[in-house]
Amino acid sequence: MIRINLLGTPKAKNKRSAAAASAMMDVGDVGSPKAKILVVLAIFALGNFGYWYRLDKQAQDIVGKMKVAEQKNRELADVKARYLERQRQAESYKRRVDVIDQLRAAQGGPVDLLNTIGKTVNDTEAVWLQSMKDQGANIDIEGTALSTDAVATLITNLQKTKYFRNIEIKETFQDEGIKDMQAFQFTLTCEKAKS
Repeated sequence: MIRINLLGTPKAKNKRSAAAASAMMDVGDVGSPKAKILVVLAIFALGNFGYWYRLDKQAQDIVGKMKVAEQKNRELADVKARYLERQRQAESYKRRVDVIDQLRAAQGGPVDLLNTIGKTVNDTEAVWLQSMKDQGANIDIEGTALSTDAVATLITNLQKTKYFRNIEIKETFQDEGIKDMQAFQFTLTCEKAKS
């Protein structure tokens, strides 16, 4: 009897060779459905491993970038804290300078007022001041003049300074205590002009 081997595998001479040949037969050849499923599973496993490897690499990249970003964030937080501290110091300094400027301006206010009134009275003939009271927004001026025209000239000169507005005469009367000449006592109320 003649045997023909259609599978192309040599015939095993002993039992072990026969078991190996039969195991190969179970796996099947390349065209069998089992082999195709194994090939697809192997390709899927390799693809899945490649995808996992890529994701793992991206995760490691992200972790590295996060560490760098956190370090930079700490550095910037220090810079921000120093900037805010200097900003507070600058604001404190500016407030101090503003207070000093306000005090200087307030200090010059009475001096300017006295200079303005003194110059105005000196430029007006036949008028002498007896008292001046600063009432905040208003100033009361009491004095003596040789004529009512001198009082009117004083009012005009005070208006020209533009330091005052709404200058009114409270009262004026002839002083009977002075017998040698004619003298008038007057009281003026002046409202300060807003700067």
